[in-house]
Amino acid sequence: MDGVCRADEGYLGGKLGQKNRVGETMARNFLSELTGSFAMPAAENPTVAMVEAAYQHHGLDWRYINCEVPPEKLGDAVKGARAMGWAGFNCSLPHKVEVIQYLDGLGASAEVIGAVNCAVRREGRYIGENTDGKGFLQSLMAVIDPKGLNAVMFGAGGAARACAVEMALAGLSHITIVNRDAKRGQVLVDLINSKTPAKAELVVWDKAFTVPADTAIVVNATSIGLYPDVDARVKVDMASITPSMMVADIIPNPPRTLLIREAEARGCRVIDGLGMLVNQGVIGIKYWTGVDVDPGVMRRTVEEIFKG
Repeated sequence: MDGVCRADEGYLGGKLGQKNRVGETMARNFLSELTGSFAMPAAENPTVAMVEAAYQHHGLDWRYINCEVPPEKLGDAVKGARAMGWAGFNCSLPHKVEVIQYLDGLGASAEVIGAVNCAVRREGRYIGENTDGKGFLQSLMAVIDPKGLNAVMFGAGGAARACAVEMALAGLSHITIVNRDAKRGQVLVDLINSKTPAKAELVVWDKAFTVPADTAIVVNATSIGLYPDVDARVKVDMASITPSMMVADIIPNPPRTLLIREAEARGCRVIDGLGMLVNQGVIGIKYWTGVDVDPGVMRRTVEEIFKG
């Protein structure tokens, strides 16, 4: 399938007949600033609704276009964004690594992570950033500071890399990466050990994992429990999760995953995936527009979507 863009037809971006200070009608502007997302598939991505809600709430003449782009068309999509003067774009699965070859440079954390989910136009150049990890860290810091603590993370994919690196750069002492694919897990472990001050080790995930007693932070960075497979269970010995631990799940849909519900029942503090989703959106909009938007507007938008 060729890249397909779908936009909300109910909103016109132009400033129509604005008045200046002496009451004269200014020239109409029908040329909105453009941003968007490249993913495959794209139809279930709620980011477009969340970001456009923020644009409209703050009176920004900006648009966010959700584009379904297959891997073989990604280079063409980036060229198209350049040609149309897009201020930036998000990249979701499966493009977070492959997009790097089409960009002009990387931000510091994106370079360490080796994955990009947000491109920003700066002086005519597209610079790749990673707001996934930053969004997760913001949610985490509101509950617990990782400095000097130990963590366990399930998964070693792009989102796991982003979250693990940001925690490590924020002063995490040690992280255990629990992953089914030993080779992929070791890549992340080596990255953390070589590029951050934290220490990391790999546990191959071939049975229910027992969380060490000295663990402060437990993170599910896999897709286990993602809609529609909402009853899928993360293979962890829940008896090893104690009330002193903070448990996070990066899955936004459903916000209250089985892991989150079971951890709460055991007395743990929890972080759901909506916080990361909203925070990375806020950071991306700041990169593109320079405006600090209201995260509450964005969260309410996605909550309504998932509630429906």
